[in-house]
Amino acid sequence: MSDLLVRLYPAEYRAAYGQEIVDVHREMTADLPRPARLRADADLVAHALRVRLGLDSASPAGRFFALAAPFALAAGAVGSGLHLTRWYTGLVLSPAPVWVQLSTMDGPWALSLLLSLLVCVGAVIALTGGWVLGVGVAVCGLLGRAALWSAAVPVPGEGALAPVAAALLTAAVVLACPADRRGDRPLSAAAGAMAAAGWFPVVVVDAGAYTGAFGVTTDYGAWPMLVLTFTGAAVALRSRSSGLRELGAMAVASPPLVAYAYTDVWGDPWPALGILLLLPVMATATVVCEAVRRRR
Repeated sequence: MSDLLVRLYPAEYRAAYGQEIVDVHREMTADLPRPARLRADADLVAHALRVRLGLDSASPAGRFFALAAPFALAAGAVGSGLHLTRWYTGLVLSPAPVWVQLSTMDGPWALSLLLSLLVCVGAVIALTGGWVLGVGVAVCGLLGRAALWSAAVPVPGEGALAPVAAALLTAAVVLACPADRRGDRPLSAAAGAMAAAGWFPVVVVDAGAYTGAFGVTTDYGAWPMLVLTFTGAAVALRSRSSGLRELGAMAVASPPLVAYAYTDVWGDPWPALGILLLLPVMATATVVCEAVRRRR
């Protein structure tokens, strides 16, 4: 079986490491029960496909997605969290009794809320150390939301195409993270802080507690994207890089926030396109700042 599985690797990689992979795999699985052996075979297949696609930890693409994955999870949690808290705020502020509102909630809307909760819970678990479990929960929520919207279920206030594309792209980015680069603690901490900073002021404004929280308007869904962009610049400056790689990773992580902005203005593309300009502007500013710092 090992010989057959190794054929999934590219020819050059197989010529260099194939026999070593076969020997190690046979030694590791020799005394394992059948279910454990099948899991080991699946891991070998996954690694072979990553190498073939250039997504292993040694490749530039693998390192790029390892950087982007925590922030994609965080962005997905922000979008789902805002979906949940806006529903809850409306539930609390409505003059109708809570039990009446809950009893009249239709199935698709309740399912949408449940799937959003899965994304949020999964992101929290993944970013606090339980990467495999958390990603599994979050991806189930993302794919479930994509299926719900693609089935043309009428979800009030939200279109179909943007949320579906955002959910699928986010799941793909998270799953593209190489296995040995998952759960990087500094990146997870930065992603968690970004999620909190992107979510909380919008909730405050939606609740009517304060308009223009922290001096920045939350109109047009701009605030979460602004937080993501500045986080990318901060990560770049901390690592003393040009910022192009970090801001590129933020761009890959941004679909949930772009979809949130797009649906927040009822399908008007211009605000969403406008906030996308934040990324190249911030990338340019980061490059200039790093160039100035190196000259000193």
